[in-house]
Amino acid sequence: VEFVKLAATYSTVNLGQGFPDFPPPDFLKEEFTRAFSGEKHMLHQYTRAFGHPPLVKILAQLFGKLLGRDLDPMTNVMVTVGAYQALFCCFQAFVDEGDEVIIIEPFFDCYEPMVKMAGGTPVFIPLRPKAPKDGKLMSSADWKLDPAELASKFSERTKAIVLNSPNNPLGKVFSREELELIADLCVKHDALCISDEVYEWLVYDGKEHIRIASLRGMWDRTVSIGSAGKTFSVTGWKVGWTVGPNRLLQHIRTVHQNSVYHCATAAQEVVAQGFQREFERYGKPDSYFVQLPKEMQQKRDQLVQSLVAVGMKPIVPEGTYFLVADISEFKSDVPDVPNSDEPYDSRFAKWMVKNKGLAAIPLSAFYCGPHKNNYNSFIRFCFAKEEATLKAADDILQKWK
Repeated sequence: VEFVKLAATYSTVNLGQGFPDFPPPDFLKEEFTRAFSGEKHMLHQYTRAFGHPPLVKILAQLFGKLLGRDLDPMTNVMVTVGAYQALFCCFQAFVDEGDEVIIIEPFFDCYEPMVKMAGGTPVFIPLRPKAPKDGKLMSSADWKLDPAELASKFSERTKAIVLNSPNNPLGKVFSREELELIADLCVKHDALCISDEVYEWLVYDGKEHIRIASLRGMWDRTVSIGSAGKTFSVTGWKVGWTVGPNRLLQHIRTVHQNSVYHCATAAQEVVAQGFQREFERYGKPDSYFVQLPKEMQQKRDQLVQSLVAVGMKPIVPEGTYFLVADISEFKSDVPDVPNSDEPYDSRFAKWMVKNKGLAAIPLSAFYCGPHKNNYNSFIRFCFAKEEATLKAADDILQKWK
């Protein structure tokens, strides 16, 4: 919130907050216009509380195909106000006072407070970077879990682990081997997996997004969370969903029913039509799910080149909207503040937006309090921007040299 406010006040180019500044696909805009201007006047009224029937039906079809199982749209899928509400419902439904929830660092910043709001105790496990050989740029794949360290975090108090793949902020796409390690520990300790997969279609360089719910023993203990905002580049529509076994979703429905209760009908209708189109085109060249990651990979590569040219060291992401860069070479630009506990990357990001007009987010914002200074020489940029925005960012960086 602090850095969003700073960006609004000072920045001429905002590569901080994670939203596209380019339009959604034409077919979705056409469906939007049709929904609001047509004869379907009931789209302006309530629909089914747990998900508009056309939307949960197509989600069950698509994710049933991807997971290799028959899904019941009424019991295995629930629509939420964005993936954010899906996360909130999961923590409220499953986490009780004294329960421990394992969170992989760096993490999307709402996980920790949501666990605490539910009465749980967050237990943190870091992804640890290993420098690549031959002077190559680091990849998000170079940040890994230590198997023994991860195993040590599970105990009889462990209720769940939160998995975010592709990961925000690093852009890491967890490999099958890494997911099987997590899955085996979940089965061994009878723990749940809350799998945040909002960037599931944004994977680059031929990498594969593997759904942990598809692994042996994991369907019955996993809630998979998705987002139309990230899927169709419409973050303001706030349509998300959960997919999982009824034994878990029944408790999420209870939280949803007694908090938000209902999501916007017309937005769900339009998203349903978008998914219907993509289901029919699945894997084909004209699919938006095929075209978007190609375009985003080009944007990623463009920002990588801009950062390398000015002396930053980007960590090339395998997925998501985001790219983390090492700013160690710029320490002389930002003066030390005596007796300050504020991490260096936080001071750097504030200095950059005020003095250069370029907004980014410090990586320390994605760590718990005691760990904020462990990885404090990195900042996160969002490259889900149109060409003009990335060019403006490059102009700022070129003047910096």
